[in-house]
Amino acid sequence: MDSGQFVELALGVDEELFAGVHGESAIERQARLDVAHAVLADLRREDPELAAYAERLLRMAPVPLRFPAVVRRTVSVERVAA
Repeated sequence: MDSGQFVELALGVDEELFAGVHGESAIERQARLDVAHAVLADLRREDPELAAYAERLLRMAPVPLRFPAVVRRTVSVERVAA
């Protein structure tokens, strides 16, 4: 069990919901953030200490979490026999 799994088990919160995951698309990121903000609103009412932890995760998430793809293009010239 790694530290992230321990936190999730101990606190009942998935860190990836607030910190994000490597390679997520812009649409996935927006959906995750929408859910994270809704969960955060509930946490503020139910467990302010856990809400503060989740807010720190949101602020510390590397931006962007997705690395730009390297695209290599080669030019191919095909000749047709006449």
